Amino acid sequence: MIVKNKLPRFRDALTLSALLLVLPAVYPAQEADRFQLSLPALQAERLIDVEPQLGPQPPCGTEPIPPYAGLDDLANVKSWSKPDFGRDWKPPACTGWAEVGFTTLVTIAARFPHTSEAGGLFRQIGAISELSGMHYWSTTHKQWRTLIVDAYALTGLQSGQRREDFTFDEMREGKVLYFEQVDNLSGKAIYRMHIVEASARRLVIDVENVSTMRYFFIPILHPGELQSMYFLDRESDSVWRYYSIVRTGKNANGLIAGNESSSVNRAVAFYRHLVGIPTTQEPPGAR
Repeated sequence: MIVKNKLPRFRDALTLSALLLVLPAVYPAQEADRFQLSLPALQAERLIDVEPQLGPQPPCGTEPIPPYAGLDDLANVKSWSKPDFGRDWKPPACTGWAEVGFTTLVTIAARFPHTSEAGGLFRQIGAISELSGMHYWSTTHKQWRTLIVDAYALTGLQSGQRREDFTFDEMREGKVLYFEQVDNLSGKAIYRMHIVEASARRLVIDVENVSTMRYFFIPILHPGELQSMYFLDRESDSVWRYYSIVRTGKNANGLIAGNESSSVNRAVAFYRHLVGIPTTQEPPGAR
């Protein structure tokens, strides 16, 4: 009976809770690496239509699907539907994801102004604690709510073994790091962050849960069932490109399915968090 009564809140809060965990808040305005945003970048993101048969495609030697939005345009946000592909959709090879299919699948493609070197982005990625207090628009409650209650780096796989945020020197290609996050409803979970690529012009990061996520003691997502990849490519001295693809596996508990607006808003909150747009900027990605 408890689960039934809490179901709307659960669907709104858990669908993409762990995906918003990797990149920390932008540095204060007085710091040199602060993003300088154009006015159009502070507007709401746009949902787009894509040819269903093409499917999502990260920037791995080909043009991404959805395509990157222009620097002064809204981010291209796409929530994909299972009927578009069938139950056994095969992930793009460059993701390294072995399992087929999905329960939820969201992509965002955008450009954003950033003048510092890649090291500035890596320092932000490693500052896990800065995720605490992130907000998103709750379609159930019709208000801005806290998404991440607490977040911190870990010394290893053991829960609660907190440490300082990851340093730039630790964020090397091939490195595997762990962190823990307390979601607003689903509680604590541990995540693995793999630095797939790291160069002056390209950063690729893979994240997945390594502990079971539960709601009122009910297993919702088993290890590896919440996966996300983030591609950051330098386009010029002042512009970077952003692409994210996030999915929950096809065997995820059915309680998390069916709330597309919530999935979109959580993905949009993460994107805004990275590029320096206030996560509570009106209007939200979806009402």
